[in-house]
Amino acid sequence: MTPKPEDAPRDEPMRGIPLLLSAIALFSISDALAKHLGETLPPVEIAWLRYLAFFTLAAIPLLRPGGAALLVSRAPGLQVLRGLGVVGSAVVFIVALRFLPLAEATAINFVSPAFVTVLSVIFLGERVGWRRWSAIAVGMVGMLIIVRPGAEAFRPEALLPMLSSAAWASAVIVTRRMGTLDHPATTLFWTAATGFLVLTLVLPFGVTVPDARQVAIGLLIGVVSSAAQWLVVLAYRAAPASVLAPFSYVQLVFSGLLGLLVFGTVPDRWTLMGAAVIAASGLYMAHRERVRSRAARMTAAADPLPGAQGKR
Repeated sequence: MTPKPEDAPRDEPMRGIPLLLSAIALFSISDALAKHLGETLPPVEIAWLRYLAFFTLAAIPLLRPGGAALLVSRAPGLQVLRGLGVVGSAVVFIVALRFLPLAEATAINFVSPAFVTVLSVIFLGERVGWRRWSAIAVGMVGMLIIVRPGAEAFRPEALLPMLSSAAWASAVIVTRRMGTLDHPATTLFWTAATGFLVLTLVLPFGVTVPDARQVAIGLLIGVVSSAAQWLVVLAYRAAPASVLAPFSYVQLVFSGLLGLLVFGTVPDRWTLMGAAVIAASGLYMAHRERVRSRAARMTAAADPLPGAQGKR
């Protein structure tokens, strides 16, 4: 499908960067709200309220003329797998926020690019050079600095954000496998519907009757996180991924500030050191991706044969 002019990616970094930073701020606020609500409600119930709002918003396009066509997927099995990965990541991270400071959980969660790279080799057959493998190893070292396995201060709950990032990485791999088979709105609806259905089935096993305030906060989490997702889409339409990727790590700063202002927690030196190492690893992987993309474009431009593919 040829994208419409208004849907085609552009190269407007000064528009894309503020959009991404706004999305990151909303994600951090959503996480802070989930941590606050986790003090009184079970994680599954928080996730259910979030997905209730998410599902409602994702279903709005269906109300437009011809919107029912968005229900039809060319890869329903992959859509369900993606939805399971996303909802699994969300629930596990909410559980992690119950036990860990916001900044620590966020920092560990940033190892997801490493998981994406590893899974892309296993399931997509992508080739990864020694530089990116080295960056992955460095990122894992950063995660170990924060978690400190074997140390007296080690907490098993610190592994939860890592499990959350692995689930998210699996969803990313499924998304890559699907490619452009489905419209983005179709993927959004299936992701919301899958998560909402799973959580609705699980909810009766540990439900706590919430009050109006808790319901309002839970729904607000869904609205805020959905708005953040949409801002991410707008940001990546406005500017290349290679330009925007480094700014994702600003979330470490936002989470640290919210943790301090809202919960009174100050990241310890191990969290700060580990976060710096993880950020350096991720920034280097983003740099390598930019180098590879530039090389691919140069190869394609130099190739006189239409449709010929350049070697990696």
